[in-house]
Amino acid sequence: MRSPWFSKPAIFGPRPPINCLLLCFVCVLGLIVILGSTSWSVFDSATSIPVPDVYSSYRRLKEQAAVDYLELRTLSLGAGRQTELEFCGREKENYVPCYNVSANLFAGFKDGEEFDRHCEISRQSERCLIRPPKDYKIPLRWPAGRDVIWSANVKITKDQFLSSGSLTKRLMLVEENQFSFHSEDGLTFDGLKDYSRQVAEMIGLGSDSEFLQAGVKSVLDIGCGFGIFGAHLVSLKLMPICVAAYEATGSQVQLALERGLPAMIGNFISQQLPYPPLSFDMVHCAQCGIVWDEKDGMLLIEMDRVLKPGGYFVLTSPASNHNPHGSSSNTKKRSTLTPTEEFSENICWNLIAQQDETFIWQKTVDFHCYKSRKHGALPLCNDVHNAPYYQPLVSCISGTTSNRWIPIQNRSSGPHLSSAELEGVQPEDFFEDTQVWRSSLRNYWSLLSPIIFSDHPKRPGDEDPTPPYNMVRNVMDMNAQYGGFNAAMLEEKRLVWVMNVVPVRAPNTLPLILDRGFAGVMHDWCEPFPTYPRTYDMLHANGLLSHLSSERCSMMDLFLEMDRILRPEGWAIFSDKLGSC
Repeated sequence: MRSPWFSKPAIFGPRPPINCLLLCFVCVLGLIVILGSTSWSVFDSATSIPVPDVYSSYRRLKEQAAVDYLELRTLSLGAGRQTELEFCGREKENYVPCYNVSANLFAGFKDGEEFDRHCEISRQSERCLIRPPKDYKIPLRWPAGRDVIWSANVKITKDQFLSSGSLTKRLMLVEENQFSFHSEDGLTFDGLKDYSRQVAEMIGLGSDSEFLQAGVKSVLDIGCGFGIFGAHLVSLKLMPICVAAYEATGSQVQLALERGLPAMIGNFISQQLPYPPLSFDMVHCAQCGIVWDEKDGMLLIEMDRVLKPGGYFVLTSPASNHNPHGSSSNTKKRSTLTPTEEFSENICWNLIAQQDETFIWQKTVDFHCYKSRKHGALPLCNDVHNAPYYQPLVSCISGTTSNRWIPIQNRSSGPHLSSAELEGVQPEDFFEDTQVWRSSLRNYWSLLSPIIFSDHPKRPGDEDPTPPYNMVRNVMDMNAQYGGFNAAMLEEKRLVWVMNVVPVRAPNTLPLILDRGFAGVMHDWCEPFPTYPRTYDMLHANGLLSHLSSERCSMMDLFLEMDRILRPEGWAIFSDKLGSC
């Protein structure tokens, strides 16, 4: 049985049958974690962030939350009965809104743009609940779930798997009801560890364990092949984010998330990614299927936009896949990569190493380089969209006027950020936010602990049970502000990763979040999130309802979207002002 969509887990227990919209609404309000009447919204003045009440006694919390729930339920029932919600058809078990190719073609999109994200075209006409597959099983706890996933949980058939020629897919073993990943057995040519060490040595390091010391913390892994390389980077304490195109079946993103690895849908066709300039220390493309010199080089320009100064672009692409004429290996390499090499010089990238089929470029640390180009020089962008939200691709250079133009080798390696990285944020506000979330996380965990162990009631005199640190893995902070919730999770050694979402009309703190080495993205919560159903274990929304109360979007659509992306028996936590509900 699926857990309550939005009921407070420490109070209300397992979710009753889902049969009406009123129940959803009441449960949503019931989940709101009231941290005192002075609970803050992240959109209040940054100069005054009151610390919420933190109770050390779970019993007192339970009593207070029950009172709040009854009050909210009384208010909601006054609105009258609502229409019942039905389940969507089985054909929508893996439904991802905004990626309707037929509708996009009918609307006139072509030349590949029909595969892009177009939420304005493919809005769902009916409201219904996405049901899990018939044989769905709760994922295994991390780290076991990294290497073994249930085949019924993802939309890929064994025939599709066996017919796939992808090298990364060959690392999967198909068993009766599961896929097993041997993440240490190989990636491309000489094995995963050998490949990772090769990349490290090509940029002048002794081994891949030195990536962090070299300034490489965040990696954009394009076309991640089910997270094979990303899983290894996670073991090195790096933050890889898999970005791959929407796929109706056999999705790289869906399988990576099912394994507990950071991933989201992102197409490289006509739109920028929802990241600000200077976001990643490394961009990695291993057989990702992208022809980088197409569209007058705008795809490479987009990589330059999101790459930090001194960052690396790693391209591993067997030349034999590009040349049908059977010429020699060297000829194939040159005919395939020469246009990319030529264009990379125009965007001030230096080809620092080539070994086998792997090429590594390094982005310049000198922004004056762009102005000194005489042949094929590109103009500089005015950077109006500091955190673009699916804007069209551009043919100009971004980030050169930003105060965040700091070589990755000179960036902060620890938890403390420099004044440039804290641009626009008062240090005392940042520190206070960190302190608040340290206390709040303990408060949340005191609520979750008893219900997690509800099958093992405590004996008289025993303390409340402590939950295992791996009870959840994929966490989304829907209104992340500075990423303090993420930081508190790490300090408490929770075995999670957090997708820090900054709403498009909120203060733009995404650059700060990314500079902390966290995963993050810009998103409009009036639209569906670019992910597959059942891909997150916990959703956290602090101040989100207050923020969206003045927006054009429907709260019910928001709750349905949250239910779509939350896995069965997952958790949702709200912290907000009572008046915003």
